[in-house]
Amino acid sequence: MKVVIVGAGSVGSSIARELLAHKHEILLIDLKPEVIGRSGLRGAHWLVGDACELSTLQGAKVEDADVVVSATGDDKVNLVVSLLAKTEFGVGRTVGRVNNPKNDWMFNDSWGVDVAVNTPQLMTALVEEAVEIGDLVRLLTLQTGVSSIVEFTVPHDSHAIGLTVGAIQWPEDATLVAILRDHAPITPSRDDVIDGGDELFFVTTIAAEDELRALLSPDSAEASDDGDRPEGVQPVEAQVPEDDGFDG
Repeated sequence: MKVVIVGAGSVGSSIARELLAHKHEILLIDLKPEVIGRSGLRGAHWLVGDACELSTLQGAKVEDADVVVSATGDDKVNLVVSLLAKTEFGVGRTVGRVNNPKNDWMFNDSWGVDVAVNTPQLMTALVEEAVEIGDLVRLLTLQTGVSSIVEFTVPHDSHAIGLTVGAIQWPEDATLVAILRDHAPITPSRDDVIDGGDELFFVTTIAAEDELRALLSPDSAEASDDGDRPEGVQPVEAQVPEDDGFDG
């Protein structure tokens, strides 16, 4: 895979180092020629120039890139590069670094950004994921704000414990994609039984997050006197479709 990275600072260099280790072809673009010598990146190609100029991107043959990563410390530059890469060169996938969370709303397909990486937001999510039990935590936003990856750590007193994955009517636009149990990932099947401490990972639309949060919330476990279960939860022995597919 050919990847063009704009900005060879600490973020851009770190991305390049990881991608080089995975045998990808990397071209870095930066205004400062001195970053080449101090980067310590072996095997990377370099172009010194202003990536906001069409001539620089033409010289980099951006049209041949599979991915363009805008990783500078300037949000304006990252937006312009993403827009040019998408509209002028038809790059299939663009990734834009968000430096100021207030600018996050601009990093969407209107500016040619396929994936926005908001470092402060990501760090906040990782902190919350480490300490929040019993609440839904958004880890990553996908598809320019349409979908997300979220995590839910099942409390040891959760109403979901003992239920199979297939016995829960998950929101239509939320799919359970992985269960992390005892530090080991599990590909969920309809017959897997949820246990306390399980980390559930979903791909969901932003709009369905609240519905998913309500389903998993401890408050939803408050059953009535006649033993009613929370909405969306069926008894374990409930009949489920016989098809082989998994409706997340």
